Amino acid sequence: GTAHTDMELMSSMMQKITLLEQKIEKQVQEIQAKDRRIAELEEKMKTLEKGEDAPDSSTAEELEIRCLQLQTQVWEMERFLNDYGLIWVGERHEQLEDLELLKNEEELPAKSLWKPGEAVVSKHQINFDLILENVKDLNVLAGEGISQIEHTPGGARLRQPEPLPLTLYQNGIVMFNGPFRPYEDPSAQQCLQDIMDGYFPSELQMRYPDGIPLQITDRRDAVFRERDLPGSFPGNGQVVGHSKSSEVQETTEIPGPKVSLEQCLNKLSKPLKHGEVIGVRGSARAAQQGSGGVRSSKEILVETPRLSALERVKMAEEAGASAPDVCTLRIKSESGEQMYIVKMLFTETIGDLRQHLTHARGGDSDSYEIISTFPQRVYTDNSRSLQECGLIPNASLLLRRR
Repeated sequence: GTAHTDMELMSSMMQKITLLEQKIEKQVQEIQAKDRRIAELEEKMKTLEKGEDAPDSSTAEELEIRCLQLQTQVWEMERFLNDYGLIWVGERHEQLEDLELLKNEEELPAKSLWKPGEAVVSKHQINFDLILENVKDLNVLAGEGISQIEHTPGGARLRQPEPLPLTLYQNGIVMFNGPFRPYEDPSAQQCLQDIMDGYFPSELQMRYPDGIPLQITDRRDAVFRERDLPGSFPGNGQVVGHSKSSEVQETTEIPGPKVSLEQCLNKLSKPLKHGEVIGVRGSARAAQQGSGGVRSSKEILVETPRLSALERVKMAEEAGASAPDVCTLRIKSESGEQMYIVKMLFTETIGDLRQHLTHARGGDSDSYEIISTFPQRVYTDNSRSLQECGLIPNASLLLRRR
């Protein structure tokens, strides 16, 4: 019995030893696998550390150049905004989050990107109620209803600024006395966009730097139709898929004061070689009104010592010699009732012109300014010659009270 018990004990010990050996062998294999994994990770770590210590110099240089370019661009944009009294304040946090959601180009709306030739603002984006409301505020800033002191030859008087007419039609706008500008015209869109943004139209800044009251005429129920050109199709056109409402009116008349016959006849005057004026106004007036015409501006030929140069020009041309250069100046008085025609040499100065005008008009030569309309310029330097001022060979000028 004792021998049998020893054999069972030996058999049990052998089984346990076998199991332990198998477990040890399995753990050895796991340890070896982990050692290999650790070695691989250490190798990658060394590689990454080497890359951080020695980055690509060309990539770093490109990034630095790009950063400088962007900084320069931002500086130029901020300086451009400062010229117009604007300050860039950045995007709101919510807008930045929205932009992050639209990183992919496919997710952007089809019309969110501007393309060359596209309109600044579409007709459907014009808020007429906002325009009417902003015009009221702009008129207050421009001094609507506030009288201003205007100096006159006999003293001074109070005068209120005349408003600028602006008519809104269903299909476009008319400023001043025309022309008609449809809403598809970029200039009309920019004008209305400026008003909607709370500013005076930028196209009026040069002419009215301090602003001007706007007189809005709301005719959105009328369609402005331009007059048909000679030889155009006389019938009515039809548009597929659109019906014409009976409530919409059509008009071809541009609002504002009509151009007088006198203003039209003044444009027909043309100086001859010897300072005479072609008498076409009388015949045109007779054709339009018969014997009862409108009083025209009085044209005055200013006697200057240089008028004799015209005869010398003719004689020099016949003799084949060089002749002096003579220019013709048409100068309208402050009231517009007189038109002075002055013949002067290219080399004569603005001061000489003032002397000729003083001799013809009388009074003080410093009581008025000599200006040109296109381009608008004031000639104050009496020492500059007519040629240096660009008033040759012919020019039209205006006199304005100081």
